[in-house]
Amino acid sequence: MGTTYQSTVLNAPIDKVWATVRDFHDLSWSANVVEKVEAIGDKSGDQIGTQRVLNDAFHETLLELSDVEHSIRYSIDDGPSPVSKDDIENYIGCVRLSSVTDSNSTFIEWSSSWEKKGEADCGDFCHNIYLALLADLGNHFS
Repeated sequence: MGTTYQSTVLNAPIDKVWATVRDFHDLSWSANVVEKVEAIGDKSGDQIGTQRVLNDAFHETLLELSDVEHSIRYSIDDGPSPVSKDDIENYIGCVRLSSVTDSNSTFIEWSSSWEKKGEADCGDFCHNIYLALLADLGNHFS
């Protein structure tokens, strides 16, 4: 099984960060990474089962969203290599926020796991994308 883990502290309270990231269809805060989000179907960005296509390439489904735990779980159903359905299966991504109470900031973790099917290795690929997403999110609050 492959995994990747990234984290950072954002200089913003958890409620503001959560309001920014909880809509599965809105990644406007990350224009350096996500150029286009296409919502698939009629479900809103906070409904379980809603689907999106990022940058005309990454097909994803929202699996869980918890306003209590400030967390999102989603799958990558298909995309370019090394995250194509020919290369991997059971890809699960998770975004989790925690409050840093002494500074009124937010600790954010972005992790994922998958089962490798082909020869491609998506570890570095995903790690670098998630680092760029976290950097954009940090810039959004600076």
